[in-house]
Amino acid sequence: MNDKYVAQWTKKVSKLLLGKTITHVGYMTDDEQSAFGWSAKAVVIQLNDGTTLFPSSDDEGNGAGALFTTNENLPVIPVI
Repeated sequence: MNDKYVAQWTKKVSKLLLGKTITHVGYMTDDEQSAFGWSAKAVVIQLNDGTTLFPSSDDEGNGAGALFTTNENLPVIPVI
């Protein structure tokens, strides 16, 4: 992948996430899951500026996605 492309996206994502704090964690509601047309629920992470993050199976939003971690006690946050 092009280093310039990676640098551009790193800058955008860093601006969105750095310095923020997590204010709420839960799984999608039935209504949110239905709105996306997904057969499973993803974990939802809310930040202090109102930004909401949730994993998707791909960048087109075709399904809920698992979130992998480096924590040995919880290596994967699953879809449910």
